[in-house]
Amino acid sequence: MKTFSLKKEDIKQDWWIIDAKDEILGRLASKAASILRGKHKADFTPHLDNGDFVIIINADKVKLTGKKEEQKLYRRHSGYIGGLKEIPFKTKKEKDPEGIIMSAVSGMLPKNRLGRKLIKKLKVYCDEKHPHAAQMPKKLEVGG
Repeated sequence: MKTFSLKKEDIKQDWWIIDAKDEILGRLASKAASILRGKHKADFTPHLDNGDFVIIINADKVKLTGKKEEQKLYRRHSGYIGGLKEIPFKTKKEKDPEGIIMSAVSGMLPKNRLGRKLIKKLKVYCDEKHPHAAQMPKKLEVGG
């Protein structure tokens, strides 16, 4: 018996749509990361881009559990002394709701060139409208 390894020619990619309305951010992000990576497929190959495209709509209606709405901070550093910037979740949700989901999903993907390729297959939109109707995305329930 030989070990099966998927070839680039055999990869078939689908499109999925996830409605983020009233969904928990972490559960939504882990489901999206799993679909992007291709772990839901029987022929998952870790070193290949076997995953599907994911469209997330209603990004501004995503929820957090507990007191994270008030306590969660997004931090970045410029590299200079005193260059730490902290943005509270509520401010980030008002200014950049797509960035919240992009940040959560990218944190769950590999930190290499494969991860950078996978995050480009994630499309996030604030409202119901998206320009990917021609791809006929399938609806995906996150649940939980």
